[in-house]
Amino acid sequence: MSARIAAGESPIGRARRVGRILRALAVAYPDAHCELDFTNPLELAVATILSAQSTDKKVNEISPALFARYRTAADYAGADRAELEEYVRQTGFYRNKANALMGLGAALVERFDGEVPGNLDDLVTLPGIGRKTANVILGNAFGVPGITVDTHFGRLVRRWGWTAEEDPVKVEHEVGALIPKKDWTMASHHVIFHGRRVCHAKKPACGACTLAMDCPSFGLGPTDPVAAGKLVKGPEAPHLLQLAGLGGE
Repeated sequence: MSARIAAGESPIGRARRVGRILRALAVAYPDAHCELDFTNPLELAVATILSAQSTDKKVNEISPALFARYRTAADYAGADRAELEEYVRQTGFYRNKANALMGLGAALVERFDGEVPGNLDDLVTLPGIGRKTANVILGNAFGVPGITVDTHFGRLVRRWGWTAEEDPVKVEHEVGALIPKKDWTMASHHVIFHGRRVCHAKKPACGACTLAMDCPSFGLGPTDPVAAGKLVKGPEAPHLLQLAGLGGE
């Protein structure tokens, strides 16, 4: 199958393959979700800004204290810069991030009555929020379908031959045309989960991947099931290995 994909496939063939991959991902990651902790749109906006060049795990470690200290957009707008920098220091690039959070708070207070807007056009005008961050907020805080093109998503959809585009906006539009709009947010979670757990950037676990038959990039990583199985990460590893025929739960 993968050789035939690499040789070229019809639009209908690609659409069917996309559907098979999405169904397989839904089975592999039934609990896929946004891995940033939040309770409201402002917290998600802040957490997503902090996640740049950091990990969700690190952001989740520092966010409880941050969210307890800064509860509203006005709190960020009026923050003491040095104090805010200390709260976010562990996420890296803390000066730029503190500046973005203060700017975000001020913009929300000045233009949106302190509330995070629930539409893409307004979100992308805010400090620290680009299209990717806006789609995270829309999909997870407002229930508005959005495709989140982070590094994992872009890498995987190119490996799968869904698109050859590198520009995130072009990737978003091209992949969006392949997936029903109602499924955009969950598809993003499923793809990102797979990128973090199986389809790694440098050494994907090809031999333990349930998508192998539909992947034109099969063989980029170890194809031996045992060797590949050792590369599978995350709490879902036993389930993923079972799906690949490499053990029970």
